[in-house]
Amino acid sequence: MKKPRYKRIVLKLSGESLAGNQGYGIVHDMIESVAKQVAEIHVMGVETALVVGGGNIWRGIAGSSQGMDRATADYMGMLATVINALALQDALEKRGADTRVMSAIEMRQIAEQYIRRRAIRHIAKGRIVIFAAGTGNPYFSTDTTAALRAAEIEADVILMAKKVDGVFDSDPVKNQAAKKFDKLSYLDVLSKGLGVMDSTATSLCMDNNIPLIVFNLVENGNILRAVMGETIGTCVGRDC
Repeated sequence: MKKPRYKRIVLKLSGESLAGNQGYGIVHDMIESVAKQVAEIHVMGVETALVVGGGNIWRGIAGSSQGMDRATADYMGMLATVINALALQDALEKRGADTRVMSAIEMRQIAEQYIRRRAIRHIAKGRIVIFAAGTGNPYFSTDTTAALRAAEIEADVILMAKKVDGVFDSDPVKNQAAKKFDKLSYLDVLSKGLGVMDSTATSLCMDNNIPLIVFNLVENGNILRAVMGETIGTCVGRDC
């Protein structure tokens, strides 16, 4: 049997992807699909950590644009990611996976506080770690969280699951003629202003040589395909 290309991964899930076509909240079928795919690669021995956003419940930048204090709005967004993390934990454990939710904001009743060495130990023991509450600081996105945690746990790759099949030169939802990129460098992403991840996260990945694979989460089996090294979505980085 072919071995996975990547041994340790960070899977970045946007909050919007968990809302499905509903556009808000948590769609049970999407959570179940993610849990099934993650459990599948976990059984194969892939060391897995998840970073989940909260845009399906609350977006800090949206609150800020309506006059709310930016830091307060961002903290609310961090709490939204914890809700999503607990939903993922429940779905994964129902499939027999051993999981830990680790929060950057202390909330001992429902999650462990994030400590880098403890997270690495959990992963080495075969547990799926779900990183919640972003970096614990306002003004930083969950994209930056994914890049930071990937560097900290020395992940081989970041798998960025979205609702579109890769990176395009314009919004494929609005422009049917949008061109998809198969490979990009991080400098391309920054210079072209492509909306892969924010500039802080992009620079962090570039500085630490962490490859990024952007792919469509909606298509079942894509997480496994990405882990196995199949050509899928868009690969960003020097090792593509």
